[in-house]
This record gives sequence, C-alpha cells and structure tokens, in this order.
Amino acid sequence: MRLTIINQFYRPDVSPTAQLSASLADHRARIGDDVTVVTSSGGYVAGGVPKDATGDADPTASAVDRTPNVRRMWTPRLGKATLVKRLIDYASFYLAASCQLLTMPRQDVIVSLTTPPYIALTALLHKLFHRRTKLVLWNMDCYPDVVERANIIRKGGVLSRVLRLTNRLLYRKVDHLVCLDTAMVDLLMSQYAPSPERPPATIIPNWEDASFFPADAPKQTWPEAAALDLQGKFVVLYLGNTGVGHTFETVLEAAEQLRGTNVRFLFVGGGSRWKQIEQTKRERLLDNVLLHTYVPKEQTPAVMNTAQVALITLRDDALGIMSPSKLHSNLAMALPVVYVGPAGSNVDDAITRFDCGVSLRAGQTQALVDQLTALAADAERTATLRRNARAAFDAAYCDLRTLPQFDALLSLLVNPSVDAPLARTALQEANP
Repeated sequence: MRLTIINQFYRPDVSPTAQLSASLADHRARIGDDVTVVTSSGGYVAGGVPKDATGDADPTASAVDRTPNVRRMWTPRLGKATLVKRLIDYASFYLAASCQLLTMPRQDVIVSLTTPPYIALTALLHKLFHRRTKLVLWNMDCYPDVVERANIIRKGGVLSRVLRLTNRLLYRKVDHLVCLDTAMVDLLMSQYAPSPERPPATIIPNWEDASFFPADAPKQTWPEAAALDLQGKFVVLYLGNTGVGHTFETVLEAAEQLRGTNVRFLFVGGGSRWKQIEQTKRERLLDNVLLHTYVPKEQTPAVMNTAQVALITLRDDALGIMSPSKLHSNLAMALPVVYVGPAGSNVDDAITRFDCGVSLRAGQTQALVDQLTALAADAERTATLRRNARAAFDAAYCDLRTLPQFDALLSLLVNPSVDAPLARTALQEANP
C-alpha cells in the first residue's frame, strides 16, 4: 500500500501529534507499506528539528527494516509565540505541502491530521488527479470551534462562516473520519456533515507506544527533582502544553489552600497559559507551585517518576473540540489522574471506566483540596489507583490496541470487498 501521512510536526519534535504520526508511520512501514510523511522543518516551539532527523526510506530494505520516507518541507520555523508567526509558518507549509502532494505518484491512502488546520485540503489536490486515492481525516482539533470558543475569532463572523463552509466542502470529499471521542464525533457530524454524503466515523483514542513504557522498567531519576526539593513530597504533575483549551484557576485556588502542606504542584511544559500560571504564582506567593520548561520525550518517564498523581484540565467549552492526549502517557506510568473539566470527555470516560483517578468539575476547589489531601494520606488507595491506571493503558490506550484499529480501517478502504467483514469487527464504529 502507498500511504502518505500529513502533519506539520514529526518526530523528534515534542508535540503529541508528532509522536502519534510517527508511531503510525513506523508501524505501517514495518508491515510493508510504502510510507511517505509530509511534514515541516519546524517544531512545536521556535526552531527546527535536528538536521540528521531528515532522510528518505531505503527502498531496498526488507519490510521488517523499512522506514518511512520523511519529506520535510522548508518553513521559516518562527514558532507559536505570536499569531502572526504561527500563520506565516502555516502558510509556508500549506504551499510546500501542496506542491509535494501534486507531484507525488498516486497514493492508495492519505491520512491527514489537523495541524495546521485544513491541511487536509492539500490531499484534495492529490485526489483531483488520482480519484481512487482515499482520504482519512484524523481529527485532533476542531476548527473554527477552537478559535471561536477562545474568542480569537467571532462566531458567526465572516471568517467563521468561511471556515465552516470550507469544512462542509471538505467533509464531502473525506472517505473516513477518525475522532478521539464520542463528543468530537457528535460535534463534527452535527455541524459539518449533516447530509447523507457524510463520511463514516470511527473513534480511535490517542495512544503511547507500549515499548516506551515497559511495566517492569527500572525507575529513572529526574536530575531536576533534587533541585526542586520534591523528595518526600506528594507531587501533582501537569506535563505538557498549557493551551487555550485548558483551565487552571480551580487548580491554583486549591494550591493556595494547600500551602504549608506536603502537596506540590509541578508544571513541566509551556504554552499560551504558561504566563498566566507564572503571574498567579507570583501574585499569590504560591511556593508550592513549581514550574519547569519542556523536557525531551525520552526524559518524560523520569519526570513522571517524581509524581504521585497526574493533573489534566479541560475548559467546559473545549468538550468535543479537544481530547487531552497527556492522558495516555500518565496511565502508562501508572499515575492516577486528577481531572478538572467537563463530564463526557475522554479523560472523564477513562476514569469512570477504569477507576483510575478522580473526576471533578471546574470551580470545585474544595473538593479538589479534599481529594488531594485524602490521596496524600491514603497510600493504599493511591496504590490501587496506580494499578488501575496501568491496567487502563494496557487495555485501551497503547499502540498494541490502537494500531490494529488503524490497520483494519486502511484495509477496509483499500480492499472493501475482501477485508470488510474482518475489518468491521475490529473497528469501533461511531453512529451519531
């Protein structure tokens, strides 16, 4: 099978979509596909990827040794510091990816992610000349809903209407839609694909590679833990992006109440809400809130070893348009999840299904204080939640469970008459 994956970021970049697209690309290359990755030379943060990260696949390699052919398109690599810089990077990648897709030989399937928004349109250019090519939209974020709810653009305004019209046109050409949870499927289908022509949808949650998180791996020590004085503390870890879809007021209010206790709130990452957290820490004198910049992927297990529980937050108005991907690595490291956000999200569903943490709503500050205090004092309950967290990862959120679902989907698209019965039994179909 000739398979192309399109995403602005790719390994070794730190972004979750970079890691996920690489996991799928490597897997399909190993089983014999001719895999091409169309990505950019930039990274999730300002700067680029290492020069030795580029390179083509070896066409003479055996299937088991085959690697994806990574085509890195030049971009200015301005990063995400301002909207203008982000848009310039987007525009350059749109143009370069379009040229790449137009000149490629016919692909059997193109899998497009949603970074940058609407990059799937470049796949439609390929389909203009190769009508048998199938397009899978692997939806990570819902636009324009994300920017509308963040008040970046006005809902119902000219730009909003143009983007929604673009969605309706795009969805008529998509052959299959992959979403991260039921709320996302409901949102997209209700707004952008209400006609009989709407594409079939499948829910495949994001994942982490099981080999990166072996259950019996010796515990690594994070060198920064000593400098941050975390030894013997009950550490609540937020690892990753603090973006517009996340909320931290309830957490910071709880931190204020928990000053003078053994509880520490450790934030490792960055993002658009990072400065807000820094400012609140200074203004409220929160010495129990500790901040550290992003760490490389290979260091994340050591960072997570410093914590007793993981923190995940989601704004109420982000339900359906975002699906926190940090859930899966936390479960892999047997970290119980403390979730502050709306019911019905992928995180809330995981906690309900596997009893692997605590699910609270925004504004429930006292409940959060009480839950953290209780967990810090109850080692047996925390140990049970840790076991449940790892069991949840093994059952539903590792590559050994999710990649076979992608295999079934791709087989169904390329060989529907041959593989349909087996493929359909392997897929979790969403029927909004």
